[in-house]
Amino acid sequence: MQPFWRTKTLEDMSDAEWESLCDGCGRCCLHKLRNEDTNALYFTEVACRLLDAKTARCGNYPERRRFVPDCMRLTPELVREIDWLPPSCAYRMVAEGRDLAWWHPLVSGRAETVHEAGISVIGRTVPERDANALEDHVVAWPGRVPPTARPLPRRRNTR
Repeated sequence: MQPFWRTKTLEDMSDAEWESLCDGCGRCCLHKLRNEDTNALYFTEVACRLLDAKTARCGNYPERRRFVPDCMRLTPELVREIDWLPPSCAYRMVAEGRDLAWWHPLVSGRAETVHEAGISVIGRTVPERDANALEDHVVAWPGRVPPTARPLPRRRNTR
């Protein structure tokens, strides 16, 4: 039997399936900048005030929009329209017809693999309160998939 993300569209997923696509990396919770003249997108290392830097998870997910009004609720339509989801994002990958990576908790069976693969923001962020100017914190890594997260080669059976 195929896993749900291979057989269902984003629109056909249950709420639980939709929520389980989030790998808990925290990259979407980093502030981004857009050049008004060129429309170029720039990621920063500055974390949303609700992002827990030790877990890469929202500190108040159910009420996040109450505290951060511009926090976006992802929908299938929005996922297909926005350009700021990182290339490693499962929502983006499924929307583009790609499979989930080996480190995704739905594939690996362990939440820790997203951190072990170097995908998560743990140890790489600056708190919002400590960042004077977002322009001073522009970084490239949130928009890239690290080499450690690339698909692993198949192992030969040595027995």
